[in-house]
Amino acid sequence: MKTINPRHALVHALLLPLSAALVACGGGSTSSGDTAEVPELATEAALGQALFNDTSLSLNRTQACASCHAPGAAFTDPSINGGGDTRAVSIGDDGVSLGDRNTPTAMYAAFIPDFQYGSHSRFNSQQDDYEGYLGGQFWDGRAADLSAQAAGPFLNPVEMNMPDAAAVVARLRENSDYEEAFTYLYGDHIFDSVDETYTAMTDALAAFERTPAFAPFTSKYDRSLRGEYIYSPVSRAAAGKALFFSQQFTNCATCHQLRPNSHRQETFSNYEFHNIGIPENTAVRAANNSAEGFVDPGLAGIDAVASNDNLSTLEGQFRVPTLRNVGVTAPYMHNGVFRELETVVLF
Repeated sequence: MKTINPRHALVHALLLPLSAALVACGGGSTSSGDTAEVPELATEAALGQALFNDTSLSLNRTQACASCHAPGAAFTDPSINGGGDTRAVSIGDDGVSLGDRNTPTAMYAAFIPDFQYGSHSRFNSQQDDYEGYLGGQFWDGRAADLSAQAAGPFLNPVEMNMPDAAAVVARLRENSDYEEAFTYLYGDHIFDSVDETYTAMTDALAAFERTPAFAPFTSKYDRSLRGEYIYSPVSRAAAGKALFFSQQFTNCATCHQLRPNSHRQETFSNYEFHNIGIPENTAVRAANNSAEGFVDPGLAGIDAVASNDNLSTLEGQFRVPTLRNVGVTAPYMHNGVFRELETVVLF
């Protein structure tokens, strides 16, 4: 559980505006008589942003969170494979290892509910309301929330490949700005426990992912809801919007609408789990040397559902992805098997 150091809370509130004013006036130096200094990374979000972009937290110091979640590519992996196409799956810190699933966008991830078994209403759908597993991070929902998700890639052998949490904390302590920020935000004894330090790191990353940079809501659709943009009634976009929300002609909203029509924070996923028969990405399987006959269990493979009496019905189920920025986040599906958005729609 995250704890902000209480003895710094008031100091932070008082000094941060003063610090900004000093910088604006060309000042900012601190006299030797000051008893408390606001560090450069004075908020969890600022610390999280620094961590998100830091390649030194991978084994070979080549990969950061931003390597596979690039801000300029809607926080997906824009790297290109040998054939000149955007990679279906990301390559690891060792420059060789490949995963088996496509890197999902980190945008709007803060809106994904914690993993749970629950129910919700469906909108613009002739289908019954949903009851089943919902939410969670990663394609299979195995991380309950943002902080739990942030803990995974550092220790994943085909991602950042660090051997253990202690090795990650040791890398953190190489950076004096991190040491100052962790102590300021989490208390003087934060480095006494590797587990607490590691959790603080993931909390900071989660805080960064909750900032507006990850959820701008600035598309033409969003602007239209605010009265800042009007779809031409004869445009293909207007026709597409009508079809998307139609109960008669399409089924899109059954899985890609969570809130009532015109809600200003619609993320175009209801975060349900489904197996819709996505074909195997044979090119990826050949490249990552998967065992012959390997089948990705999806939801059925995570610990949280292991005791389910109907486990076999969960095989191959994956969380419904957001359609936010879908025009620029190819390739598609959990394994990146489709490269064109038109192919997805036809499928």
